[in-house]
Amino acid sequence: MLSKGRKAFAALILLSLFQTPLWAVEPADSGDQAGEIVIRVEQDKTLYEYRINGELVQVRVVPKIGPEYYLIPQDDGSLRRSDRPRVLIPSWKLLEW
Repeated sequence: MLSKGRKAFAALILLSLFQTPLWAVEPADSGDQAGEIVIRVEQDKTLYEYRINGELVQVRVVPKIGPEYYLIPQDDGSLRRSDRPRVLIPSWKLLEW
């Protein structure tokens, strides 16, 4: 007669035969929810354009001299300057030198 541990192990082996292998599982499609960042380098600044579903959400401006700032699109098509990002993305500086 088999012990409880051996029965459980045998059941586990038997069940694993009917499982779908990992390589047969398709990765989840991110679809239209994917964000996109376009980086443009100009003479005196670097621009990071953040788009979600093709729509411009914000532009991060990093000048060579001075603090970075953000340009937030308005309903009338203009851009408003802000010192804080519109999209709050968790980020931490772990090392800086």
